[in-house]
Amino acid sequence: MSSSSEEELIHMFKGIPFTTRSSLELLNSLDAFDAREDDVLLVSYPKSGTHWLARVLTSLFSAQVTLTSPIEFGDISRLEELNQLSSKRLIPTHLDYNMLPTNFKNKKCKMIYISRNPKDTAVSMFHYYRDNPNLPTIDSWTAFFDLFLKGDVVCGSWFDHFLSWEEHANDKNILFLFYEDMKKDLPKIVKKISLFLSLNVSENDIQDICKKSSFSAMKSDTEKENSDPHNTVCALTSNKKLIFRKGAVGDWKNHFTPKQNRRFEETFNEKMKLSKMAKSLIYEF
Repeated sequence: MSSSSEEELIHMFKGIPFTTRSSLELLNSLDAFDAREDDVLLVSYPKSGTHWLARVLTSLFSAQVTLTSPIEFGDISRLEELNQLSSKRLIPTHLDYNMLPTNFKNKKCKMIYISRNPKDTAVSMFHYYRDNPNLPTIDSWTAFFDLFLKGDVVCGSWFDHFLSWEEHANDKNILFLFYEDMKKDLPKIVKKISLFLSLNVSENDIQDICKKSSFSAMKSDTEKENSDPHNTVCALTSNKKLIFRKGAVGDWKNHFTPKQNRRFEETFNEKMKLSKMAKSLIYEF
């Protein structure tokens, strides 16, 4: 990360890099956040399918839900804004489990964690960094690959993030989902979400939601509705055109060299050796 103005785009909080669009005052005040029992949290590491999941959820709830921007996005006035919103709130976040406001945990709010295989996540994040003026300039995929493996990217280490949430995967109020499963069988995942949230959804509704939530449908809607900067579930940009690129499973193979792949596998095996869920990750169809 080069010049001093570049460094001003990122600051550290509890050892994790955040963009300066998340003010330190806000990050320090998150524990004071007043969660409500009917809040639903939409949790992910960046570039893991957050927008897709948000689309499915808003369709499931139809009119009775307010999709907010991420809880860690903005300055201290953010908490008051969220307070003013009527229930039910659907709140996205990229925070790891340990940083999550304790109120959400105490009130056993429903939380849905979506994960994507880290190789595709790294590639998607690389393109995002390159196109996003709110993030430091990245010279090459090689440079970014090193940063990603070390966790020197916004939101920190993918491995640590995943593991912090996996520790709680058996909590009754947390649902773990995989991006690749959504790509493979969206109706099945929509059904799973509706059961988790105790929603009555007919087969017809499920088909309808899946049609509206296809990647291409979302991408074309996004082009149309790019005008509202507040309407974002991304803590890194309000430009929605940056959000949908390919959405493919296995795109990492177009970027990783054999040597990088070996290095990735070594790091993965070391970091994830105690993870049961790591075995569920799908790298290609």
